[in-house]
Amino acid sequence: MHDTQQSLIQPTLKHEPLAARMRPRSLDEFCGQQHILQAGGALRLAIASGEPPSLIFWGPPGTGKTTLAKIIAAQTAMSFSTLSAVTDGVKDIRHVVAQAKASACNEQRSLLFIDEIHRFNKAQQDALLPHVECGLFTLIGATTENPSFELNNALLSRVQVVRLEWLDSADLYEILHRATRDCERGIGEFNIQITKEQLTHLAQSSGGDARAALATLESLAHMAVQQNAKEVTDQLIQEMLQQRQVYFDKGGDQFYEQISALHKAVRGSAPDAALYWLARMLAGGCDPLYIARRLVRIASEDIGLADPRALRVALDGYEMQERLGSPEGELGLAQVAVYLASAAKSNAVYRAFGEAQKLAQDYGRESVPMHLRNAPTRLMKDQGYGAEYLYAHDYSDGYAAGENYMPECLADSGLYRPTNRGLELKIAEKLEKLRAMDSKSSFKRYVKPTD
Repeated sequence: MHDTQQSLIQPTLKHEPLAARMRPRSLDEFCGQQHILQAGGALRLAIASGEPPSLIFWGPPGTGKTTLAKIIAAQTAMSFSTLSAVTDGVKDIRHVVAQAKASACNEQRSLLFIDEIHRFNKAQQDALLPHVECGLFTLIGATTENPSFELNNALLSRVQVVRLEWLDSADLYEILHRATRDCERGIGEFNIQITKEQLTHLAQSSGGDARAALATLESLAHMAVQQNAKEVTDQLIQEMLQQRQVYFDKGGDQFYEQISALHKAVRGSAPDAALYWLARMLAGGCDPLYIARRLVRIASEDIGLADPRALRVALDGYEMQERLGSPEGELGLAQVAVYLASAAKSNAVYRAFGEAQKLAQDYGRESVPMHLRNAPTRLMKDQGYGAEYLYAHDYSDGYAAGENYMPECLADSGLYRPTNRGLELKIAEKLEKLRAMDSKSSFKRYVKPTD
């Protein structure tokens, strides 16, 4: 249910998780997100002015969305109310609205924080609109999902979307280091020795999630205490980290961001990065056959005829995964990813097909030229079907110079433009030779003879 606080300075509860106890209480304590909290930045200036706008904090878990909302309320002296879109509804919104009106009568402004705001349906989001519009309260919503897809346009037009990113290892190290020194809120009272190198390893292995990093640190401290140990061992850290799951949001933003990273790594001829993103997705539970299908697409889109073998390699990898399953089949996917990343690149066929689709849309009613039509009956032959068609095999090099196979209005379209990479270099040379034969030929389809 909803929770209303007039003060954000709470007594420390020892049973609270370490991440909750170590929650920063001011912007000076906050680590990370400097792209939105840098000195002189818009958000810092808005907070300092005491008039922050309504905001949507969009970012992965454990990156400070709830913490920032509480800090903003504390630094602007607003009353702070929270709702969870998972458990609360329109009735709870009405209750918070009534509280905000009461606070307004006492000349105190209100901040409403809604966690998982993307879970509110349209009616619940609409219930917020008039109160955000009139400024009854400042709304801060937190979401791990793309607001463009999950929030109503009417609500989005009344808020500013702020993107939070995974924390880097330096920020995570500082957060963990503080927790080891703090005797009141952290684990300093345990007097457990943990080295700088071990903290660095924890920071690098926490995937940018401060909550997860602090939870691991807390577990390590408790395990050391139970073993009557005065220091954390490397073996204990390794055991803890092996229990951690790689973060992968099936169907969410992280899903599409990681498959995009894999695609771009292959396109960018970076086999190491391709292997990394492949391993990340597999470790996070992504369907290997989904990845296999994407690799087949990449082979055609980004390599094409620069290396026609790539498509066959990708299809073989798909078949291997389909027949062997996991984990055996995943080695085939790794082989495909490395081959595709190392292959010569060309999107010439991809671009040409896109242009052909547009021509088909714009000129979809053009008749098939008479010389290209088949003539299986005498009547069709008498009507000129197939007349003057030049049979390519009757000519040197198997090429009928001057012939054209497009509707007359599209005769000079030139859709396929091969690159000078891989096999396409040879293809380009051949096509250039054929074009030269066309220019020298006395026969030109669609060119009327001069008088």
